[in-house]
Order: sequence, then structure tokens, then C-alpha cells
Amino acid sequence: MDLYSGFDSNYRYILVAARRARQLQSGASPRIETVSTKPCRIAAQELEADKIKWETTPLLVTKDPESGAA
Repeated sequence: MDLYSGFDSNYRYILVAARRARQLQSGASPRIETVSTKPCRIAAQELEADKIKWETTPLLVTKDPESGAA
């Protein structure tokens, strides 16, 4: 299975598309011209057109004082 362009996993692509679809359902304006009215389809088209910017943040690991393990 091929990864979507620019994503480190297909799962991350789905997460980004789903979050954008929720934004569209809440009233956000599409960033592309499209004939589709479905938020999921619009979100996927926006990602394909590279109109959605996203970034990952590093996971913060804290040391457990009880066990001394990270």
C-alpha cells in the first residue's frame, strides 16, 4: 500500500483529512474550487492540492519518579 504524498503514514493522512472535514462541517470555507458538497471529499481534494498545512509535534516523555524509567 502506497503512502499519500507528504505523509509519514496513511493513518496520519486520515487523521488530517478527518479534522479538516470536521472544520468544513462546522462552517469553514473550502480552500479549493469544487463541485462536491461532501466535507470528506473536499478535505481529500484540499490535501491533494496541498492547500492544508499540518505538522507533528514531538512526543513529550516524562520520567516516572516511582520506577525511574522513562
